Amino acid sequence: MFGLPDGVTACLFDMDGVVTQTAVVHAAAWKEMFDEFLRSRTEATGTEFVPFDVHADYDAYVDGKPRLDGTRSFLESRGIHLPEGTPADPAGTPTIYGLSNRKNDLVLAKLAAGGVQVYQGSIAYIHAVKDKGISTAIVSASANAVQVLDSAGIAGLFDARIDGVIAKQRGLRGKPAPDTFLAAAAALNVTADHAAVFEDAQAGVAAGRAGGFALVVGVDRVGQAQALREHGADIVVKDLAELLDSDGQPEGGTT
Repeated sequence: MFGLPDGVTACLFDMDGVVTQTAVVHAAAWKEMFDEFLRSRTEATGTEFVPFDVHADYDAYVDGKPRLDGTRSFLESRGIHLPEGTPADPAGTPTIYGLSNRKNDLVLAKLAAGGVQVYQGSIAYIHAVKDKGISTAIVSASANAVQVLDSAGIAGLFDARIDGVIAKQRGLRGKPAPDTFLAAAAALNVTADHAAVFEDAQAGVAAGRAGGFALVVGVDRVGQAQALREHGADIVVKDLAELLDSDGQPEGGTT
């Protein structure tokens, strides 16, 4: 087992894929949006249709990033450069904003249809660290974090929240920049060397490493353990329950 380093007084959790089972919803929405766009582009240009890969493309280009950055990153990987557009662009317009708006519409529809499930191992771990007096924060690129947390009934588990809405208001750079994690630590009145980061995205663990946090835990939900290590994870687990001892307590000496 691997415990929290001595002196850690705050735990910062990514939401999608670490706490809530919404990463699969986001991946499906990204695929639907991009495949619609790529199919129409193929028909217009006569080029080959190469669909969005829900694993490789999602992990490498969009997972953990702000929506606009994810859209831009994947398109650039295909050599596609679109106008930025404006936030008012109708969903599906061939601009960065238009495609991003389409993706958001798809996510909201999928969330409304299916509700939000949580990872029980993560919930158990969060309860355990809170019982030890450790502060907690949710750190997400999502602009829908409030709706997701409320839908799952877990908003009360976190002492602070830094999400896509707050990041935009404050001008915080998205992951892999460490800004949002550093803002969460500041909201809990701790420095990075007294906080641990829990992430399932390559961009997220890179942000944790760039921020100089005491511990960066990679959560491998999709078989990318090596990539998480390469991007900065100190340890990789499949579920946060692995970090609890036989009595359901967080490993390590931090109190």
